[in-house]
Amino acid sequence: MTRLYISIFILIVFLLSSCGGPRVTSYPSRYPSYPPSKKAPGRKVPGTQRPYVIKGKRYYPLPSAEGFVEQGIASWYGRKFHGRKTSNGERYNMYSRTAAHKTLPMNTHLLVQNLENGRESIVRINDRGPFIRGRVIDLSLTTAKELGIVKKGTARVRITALGETTSIVQNNKKVERFLPHKDFNSGDFFVQIGSFQNKTNAVRLKNKMQSLGKRTVLQLYDRGDSFFYRVQVSAGNTLTAAKSVEKRLSNDGYPGFVIAR
Repeated sequence: MTRLYISIFILIVFLLSSCGGPRVTSYPSRYPSYPPSKKAPGRKVPGTQRPYVIKGKRYYPLPSAEGFVEQGIASWYGRKFHGRKTSNGERYNMYSRTAAHKTLPMNTHLLVQNLENGRESIVRINDRGPFIRGRVIDLSLTTAKELGIVKKGTARVRITALGETTSIVQNNKKVERFLPHKDFNSGDFFVQIGSFQNKTNAVRLKNKMQSLGKRTVLQLYDRGDSFFYRVQVSAGNTLTAAKSVEKRLSNDGYPGFVIAR
């Protein structure tokens, strides 16, 4: 009799489980999943565009050099680094016209103007640095000679992005061509004064700027491995006006840089 009850119980359990259809139990995964159309962040972001840390400070390479203008101290590096690999894999050649910058995209061409003597030179970014406070660019020996800063070691400069290049094969030779870009002197300009992963912090800064009467927007940027909320203050329709707004904001304690849309 006991065996009969056991058999009936098993049969009932079987019928109930089959009537409900398949049951799937899900467990939280330790690893993030990505939509089919989106690659994992590590594969999406090129090596030279990934964030990096030097002396405890994290640097975030810019996605574009368009509209970029910056002033600060330039230095140069020479024989000690000659022949060593640069950040983009090239060998440093102190006789070429190249330079190191902390965040500009690799292969960005810059007009470098020595504000102390008026000399100019054009360089291509192929390395990261300089990692000394106040310095904005590290130049090759040849460029430093053209600008007249070898003996002194440093000089105050203005750097202006001319454009980014791409390599193509022409007549069986590898040559560089500028990527197309808009007119740098006109457009819808903003000064970016902050970039936050925490949206609350970004909104707080935006509201503060708006309370001071400045039209301010948040721009969401997907870097591939995370999202950033950029705080940008409207700066007019000309590069000259935008630079003026940038200077005023910096004097008020909100340093940033000009961007164009």
